[in-house]
Amino acid sequence: MVELTVDGNKVEVPEGSMVMHAAQKVGLYVPHFCYHKKLSIAANCRMCLVEVEKAPKALPACATPVTNGMVVHTCSEKARAAQKSVMEFLLINHPLDCPICDQGGECQLQDLAVGYGGSSSRYQEEKRVVFHKDLGPLVSAEEMSRCIHCTRCVRFGQEIAGVMELGMLGRGEHSEITTFVGRSIESELSGNMIDICPVGALTSKPFRYSARTWELARRRSVSPHDSLGANLVIQVKGDRVMRVVPFEDEAVNECWISDRDRFSYEGLNSEDRLSAPMIKGTDGKWQEASWADALQAVAQGLSRVRDSFGAGQIGALASEYATTEEYALLGRLVRSLGSENIDFRLRQTDAAFDASLTGAPWLGMPIAELDNLDRVLVVGSFLRKDHPLMAQRLRQAAKRGTQILMVDSAADDPLMPVTARITVAPSELARALAEVAVALAQAKEQAVPAEFASVVPGDNAKAIAASLASGANTAVLMGNLAVASAQASTLAANGRAVAGLAGGKFGFLTSGGNTVGGYLAGAVPGKGGKNAAAMLAEPLKAYVVLHAEPLLDADNGQQAIAALRGAQFAVALTPYRSAAAEWADVMLPVSPFTETSGTYVNAQGLAQSFKGTVAPFGQTRPAWKVLRVLGNVLHLAGFDDETSESVRDAVLAGGIEGRLSNDIKAPLGLGQAGTGLERVADVPIYRTDAMVRRSEPLQAAPASKKPAAAMNGRTLTSLGLTAGVKVRVSGGQGAVELVTVQDDAVADRAVRISAAFENTAALGGAFGQISVERA
Repeated sequence: MVELTVDGNKVEVPEGSMVMHAAQKVGLYVPHFCYHKKLSIAANCRMCLVEVEKAPKALPACATPVTNGMVVHTCSEKARAAQKSVMEFLLINHPLDCPICDQGGECQLQDLAVGYGGSSSRYQEEKRVVFHKDLGPLVSAEEMSRCIHCTRCVRFGQEIAGVMELGMLGRGEHSEITTFVGRSIESELSGNMIDICPVGALTSKPFRYSARTWELARRRSVSPHDSLGANLVIQVKGDRVMRVVPFEDEAVNECWISDRDRFSYEGLNSEDRLSAPMIKGTDGKWQEASWADALQAVAQGLSRVRDSFGAGQIGALASEYATTEEYALLGRLVRSLGSENIDFRLRQTDAAFDASLTGAPWLGMPIAELDNLDRVLVVGSFLRKDHPLMAQRLRQAAKRGTQILMVDSAADDPLMPVTARITVAPSELARALAEVAVALAQAKEQAVPAEFASVVPGDNAKAIAASLASGANTAVLMGNLAVASAQASTLAANGRAVAGLAGGKFGFLTSGGNTVGGYLAGAVPGKGGKNAAAMLAEPLKAYVVLHAEPLLDADNGQQAIAALRGAQFAVALTPYRSAAAEWADVMLPVSPFTETSGTYVNAQGLAQSFKGTVAPFGQTRPAWKVLRVLGNVLHLAGFDDETSESVRDAVLAGGIEGRLSNDIKAPLGLGQAGTGLERVADVPIYRTDAMVRRSEPLQAAPASKKPAAAMNGRTLTSLGLTAGVKVRVSGGQGAVELVTVQDDAVADRAVRISAAFENTAALGGAFGQISVERA
């Protein structure tokens, strides 16, 4: 530790710290623009100049290392004079457009200009002008004349997002921040550049000129879009969500959020919002109804099916971002009716997966522990797109020496060094893990599992095993693709075996915003009950569908729609009309996460409760209230809860930790390898749920581009095809026409075709064999 004095306060800080860190430790604020605690030190704004005794001139606090006995003055006459001089230089070219700037009212430059700026400028020459840049549909760079060249955005891209999409050209007053040769920003974390920009140079394009910051009410919430559970601040004007920004929580999302969390609110204001209960008449036309009539129609429809066909013909389907309270009451409803058919995992295809679980699958560690791992094997995950902020944590860990290992079907660039990886078709993932297990057992001179006796590890498997064997704090993490696979239980068993041989942790990244909460609330089939895949493959007579958009949320959307259309009765609890209009008999408008109270349980098992941030739209009601009242209309017992908190407390009574388990009872295996072409189906980051799919800015982003048939060069050649030709792709359910793209990251014998698009739903399931022929 180094001891120094800052403004008369003695302070001890670790060796290698800067004066800025010492000042912050004793609660002193040093003005700054370019310094950010999560970014490297640039020292290019010079606003943090301070006086250091025995130094001939003022020094930048952010870049001056502390020494024993150093005496620092942050607000002496010399320091103030230096800081005021810097502020004068910064304001020389800054435009006088505070009255129309979106940053007005929350601008660091404004705040510091009050304390350190002059009342008038001595500068009489013309100000410089910087031409605006088009950075894409999310980040606006229309007023780059405001830029003060702090380079926070450049460093964020390089160091946090992992890709240098912005850089600085020119020198002196001709310097400007720009993209590479007119390209747009495509990072899934790009919106954080808006937050860290200390002036109004980078602003939110969807929010642009729509409200002033002092008009907005700020309310806490939790993101529903992935298993991290990022903490949000929802900014509201009237009853409309205007903007979403991060709430700092070092243990969860640090001070960042993904663009999916930030811009999905545009889907809340979609014209597709359902504003009143709707009942389909005998003529097939929709008619608006009162809540009393609509609930009565639902009760009659469910009772009719139960009385005529038995309770086992009633099923409940939900999405992975329903709240824990909604899951609990949905389960209570169908079980009170006598059915065990309930599931929220609409993309899961392995019927044996439930039997292999001994508790709720979870990450297996706190999210912050990802920072401390030294070896990480990620199995079956499009990591950057599925879990952008977990990928960011692993990216920082990789900089400190953590070795990242991957087993996947598409070798996407995670924007971090990958020590070793195996890329194979989906049906071969289990064998790939078996190879790693055998190589690891041999490296550690342990017995090879009998089930893997015939397996001979390849070079890549040996490289992964050698890395895992050399680690002291390792983890094996199962991704979304692995859990959705028809061989999920075998993959989990093999992954668990690899983790055991490596002496490391084993966990699931978990796909939805409340996957763990769904397990805890019992929104999975009970004894004799059917899972989602079975309910749709062997159609039932009645369905209750909560929040889901089956065509795009289910593994086999076409099959799901056919089952729902053929049912005697189907009710949709949904915020969006188009999600259910073609198959439902009754549509009940229920609240998205901003209009209800509830709880999400993230991947680490942390329960985070939140309140509604705006009043419900139209006649929309919170889904937990709708389900509770529906139970009363059906005269079922156990629907007396007055608050969502009482439902939550009933679910989480006794604690969460003891109900989480990653022990897998399934036997080890090599899976069933395919012979022909196989589909690799990713769910693009901005197509994961109904709200995101209705956010126009996110749908305009490159990540939402139309699906193509992506294959590596070898596969294209073997089919006699080239990139850019139209092909007919046939699956188990139907066929679609797509354009070929050469992507050498895709495994041999595999064709990458994105799911969650209307035009690829005809292919049926996300896994299995397909055929490709020139159209």
